Amino acid sequence: KFQAEINQLMSLIINAFYSNKEIFLRELISNASDALDKIKYAGLQDKSLLESNKKLEIRIIPDKTNKTLTIEDDGCGMTKSELISNLGTIARSGTKQFMEALKQGADVNMIGQFGVGFYSAYLVADRVTVYSKNNEDEQYIWESEAGGHFTVKRDEGEALGRGTRIVLHLKEDQEEFLDERGIKDLVKKHSQFIQYPINLLVTKEDEVTDSDDDEKIEEVNDDDEPKIEEVDSDDSEDDGKKKKTVTTQEWELLNKTKPLWLRRADEVSPEEYAEFYKSLTNDWEEHMAVKHFQVEGQLEFKAVLFVPKRAPFDMFDQKKKANNIKLYVRRVFIMDNCEDLIPEWLNFVKGLVDSDDLPLNISRETLQQNKILKLVKKNLVKKCIEMFNEIMENKEEYDKFYESFARNIKFGIHEDSANREKIAELLRYQTTKSGEEFISLAEYVERMKEEQENIYYITGENQKSVETSPFIEGLKKRGLEVIFMTDAIDEYAMQQMKEYDGKKFVNVTKGELDIPLSEEEKEEE
Repeated sequence: KFQAEINQLMSLIINAFYSNKEIFLRELISNASDALDKIKYAGLQDKSLLESNKKLEIRIIPDKTNKTLTIEDDGCGMTKSELISNLGTIARSGTKQFMEALKQGADVNMIGQFGVGFYSAYLVADRVTVYSKNNEDEQYIWESEAGGHFTVKRDEGEALGRGTRIVLHLKEDQEEFLDERGIKDLVKKHSQFIQYPINLLVTKEDEVTDSDDDEKIEEVNDDDEPKIEEVDSDDSEDDGKKKKTVTTQEWELLNKTKPLWLRRADEVSPEEYAEFYKSLTNDWEEHMAVKHFQVEGQLEFKAVLFVPKRAPFDMFDQKKKANNIKLYVRRVFIMDNCEDLIPEWLNFVKGLVDSDDLPLNISRETLQQNKILKLVKKNLVKKCIEMFNEIMENKEEYDKFYESFARNIKFGIHEDSANREKIAELLRYQTTKSGEEFISLAEYVERMKEEQENIYYITGENQKSVETSPFIEGLKKRGLEVIFMTDAIDEYAMQQMKEYDGKKFVNVTKGELDIPLSEEEKEEE
């Protein structure tokens, strides 16, 4: 039986009407790419793991006769227990959040971000069959018509070697997804930047004459073994030779694009960045900002970094592994949850780093001590801060950025002593004089009174409690501005940030305030 939450999710997907059902292909290709990443990385440590199947690619097979669409990969495959847990009995952390988002009118396009992309298959299929072979187990078949149950049994049929084959038995009104042209367009739209070859089995018809009879017409099958294909005779003659219409099948490579990060930034269009971002992150929206650069000299690497438009639902989930920056070494994928590549306060930044200097067979353990990685990290932080400053040039955009990621910036103040001064420039607060506006610390200092030596702030649970606090009355009467800090992390950040631009921070609720007298007050005295 499916786990209850998964059952509810499948019911939502099956019974609701979604206009953009096409996203199922993107999700299944993305999962296939992840499985290939895993076996490729494992193969760097132990080459024997790749012996079971040396190909590393994704194949799409439309079958109009049987009304099925098959997506195959040569990835790590799943054991029997993984088929049961991954596809049925263990709900991902995002299952519940995704269902809640759907009920509130969110787009089904978001499904990949919540880790439940496989179930998008049921947008177009009423039955899904999964064949899978992992190096550690026999070959198994998982199948479900999404009625609350699934079956798993040993597969005695055609051997996969290693990998997964997903067969979608399409609903009657979804057979448009068997059209070759449509499949090509979808792969170009959503998956052109996948790092593994995506091959489509295409059907071609050619006319041949008798003189071509000696040539055998071959159909490509999964084992690359030739098959003689039946041909239709045509009685019309040309120069006394009979013509025949011959149907052949062959693989066509769909993603021929050079990896985007290897190109120069001025050669990449905004649309290409948007598609690359979506394929990299499973986000349904375009990014807010991008930084594409390369570092040369003693250290050489290329990187593309993105800021999403909104914060991920699980950004501060301690159980979730950070996996926003993919690490490549000389175009070979190494890992996607390298915690030593970017500090925790920047866990919302997505992207990719391709290093020319790291060894290909680097392990998680040796990464932690690697000096090159420390330099890469330092450069990434620097470039992220540059990117945030570029967003700041557009106030409206920066307001949206700050609304989503203010807590990260404040966490950075606490965590990143080397960049604290630069991060402080990113902070924004409301004050006793700013009204609805959020101002920077630089703006606060600029309008400080001549005799004022300190930056005054007050912490509290919410805006109302700080605005009506008796602690600020005396300061307001003297025309002194007080910063409101209503986020729990503010006090945490202030423990580390003692001053800004030579001015000390003073919490107006802690102890007696030494407020300097104005010139008028001095004269009165």
